[in-house]
Amino acid sequence: MSTHPARRLWAALETLHDVTYFAPEVRATGIAQGLKGFWMTYFAWRAAPLGPVPAAPVVAVFAGFHPGTVARALPAAWSRTTPQACIEARAVVSAAALRDAGADPEACGRAAELLGPVAAAADPTGRPLFAANVALALPAGPLGALWQIATTLREHRGDGHVAALVTEGITGLQAHLLQAASGRFSQAVIQRARTGWTGEDWAGAAAALRERGLLTVGPGLVLTPGGRALLDSVEARTDERAWSGGLAALGEDGAEEVLALLRPSVRAVAGSGMLPEVNPTGLSVPV
Repeated sequence: MSTHPARRLWAALETLHDVTYFAPEVRATGIAQGLKGFWMTYFAWRAAPLGPVPAAPVVAVFAGFHPGTVARALPAAWSRTTPQACIEARAVVSAAALRDAGADPEACGRAAELLGPVAAAADPTGRPLFAANVALALPAGPLGALWQIATTLREHRGDGHVAALVTEGITGLQAHLLQAASGRFSQAVIQRARTGWTGEDWAGAAAALRERGLLTVGPGLVLTPGGRALLDSVEARTDERAWSGGLAALGEDGAEEVLALLRPSVRAVAGSGMLPEVNPTGLSVPV
């Protein structure tokens, strides 16, 4: 079975977007802004298009983070810097990271020209992070513009993914465990990346999934056939809604053109060592 074009586009765009988390300059730039460290920078930069929001709506739209972890960053970040300053900083750092990794500015610029109208016309219904990002002015320069468009479309897909999980009655914490059970990343990786949840929280989420027949009984995380079917359904629905909600305007030929334009830059970022081989985004980064 061929991979859905929406998923292939996600893998390329996610690779380029993710420099905003893993570039070495991210933490240092956040601290220079007055933010306390990586996690305050992460929440402030990613939430900045929403404005000076408190923790609660970010807990809701990011999905899967412990409320206390978010509350340690927001709204305190807004007493140290502004959303606009965060929007500008993340764009500068991300464009520089793409350039330093060897991304091709000309090809990225052509891809941005193709993707920009698609993002602008995509359906915002029930997609708050997408809607906030698509309203932003594009940064100057082809790498900055491409990074913001990649981010906008990434959040469009992510909002749709959360909706698919809600439809199946899966919480953010439970979703982490299902993805770990599928082999997308290990439980240890996601527990390190989603601090704040206690051992009892993780165990309770696993018990709820076992009660629904989605994980097997016993040690470790193993999907049942029903668990695999549910996860496959969520992923398929995520692809379908990302496509029908916006990316279909490209058409399959347009998607192939964008992928061809971005392939050298994606390979450059993946080969730079900037992104961890195993990471909580679920992105598979080739060694």
